[in-house]
Amino acid sequence: MCAPLRGLFLLWSGLRYSQPLMASQACISVSVMQKVPKTLRVQQQGSRLQVEFADVAPFVFEAEFLRVFSPSAEVQGHGQVETQLVGGKRDVTIKQVVPVGRYAVRLVFSDGHDTGLYTWDTLQDYGQRQVAMWQRYLERIAEQGMSRLDAVNVMPLSALRPKNALRD
Repeated sequence: MCAPLRGLFLLWSGLRYSQPLMASQACISVSVMQKVPKTLRVQQQGSRLQVEFADVAPFVFEAEFLRVFSPSAEVQGHGQVETQLVGGKRDVTIKQVVPVGRYAVRLVFSDGHDTGLYTWDTLQDYGQRQVAMWQRYLERIAEQGMSRLDAVNVMPLSALRPKNALRD
């Protein structure tokens, strides 16, 4: 069961918000404000994250989804139309959920990735577009001959350039 909100502190299974939530602790209770989730729950030994906002059904994200769509510069790139294509993350798990102020969390994944800040707006947006985002990801993986299983699967940014833009 999640701990209730007390004063201005978020309680993470009895810990102050400055300490990271380990996957084994499973739950965060958050104040209810506009677009702020009521709870975040790490589920199934870190393979899923449930995010519950007021007045909408909870969003359940696979760790793989959150990893391949990380809002980090490493994955988002710098101004590309589409994100960096990352494969080989099917078995990744969430090891920690670290609060960032009152506006986001930083997820620490089992592959060591920990630079994406998942704002409340990002999580709500991802929840609403999850099906379409995942379908496009699967299409891109197939187009590039990549796998969700192979851990050395990252498409180089040069592959995003049109073929006629490459020089001999």
